[in-house]
Amino acid sequence: MKAAAISDIKKALATLPPAELSALCLRLAKYKNDNKELLSYLLFDAEDVEGYITAVKEEMDHEFTAMASDKQYHAKKRLRKILRITNKRIRYTGSKQAEAELLIYFCTKMKKSGLLSSYSLQLLHLYEQQLKKIAKVIASQHEDLQYDFQQQLKKLEEA
Repeated sequence: MKAAAISDIKKALATLPPAELSALCLRLAKYKNDNKELLSYLLFDAEDVEGYITAVKEEMDHEFTAMASDKQYHAKKRLRKILRITNKRIRYTGSKQAEAELLIYFCTKMKKSGLLSSYSLQLLHLYEQQLKKIAKVIASQHEDLQYDFQQQLKKLEEA
């Protein structure tokens, strides 16, 4: 079965009464956890993006403290998991500013964790990829924000 185009779905949703629309949303949320998380963000956290960013940072802090006792192999896996979850949360916000802020925070925590000094090329490449991603996101920001984020990025690029 082929999925319909977004424009077709948008037109069909515009014709539905509110009761049916809410029933469709609830049914969609039942089948996949990502859909439920996105719907929760849109309903409860979208107005307070700063609060949401703070909550994501706290979640990252918790994961990094749990990672401190892991061996290198498990630390790599947990680090990838943290990044995967962070990227998912970034997609929910749809904000380039939130993306830059969360990725800078991730790289800062990664640098402070001491994993970059442990001769792991994979982690070093992962870190460098995130720095490139941050630079690309910063380039699309407003000039005032660019300057602030550039200063933070320079600190991360220093050895």
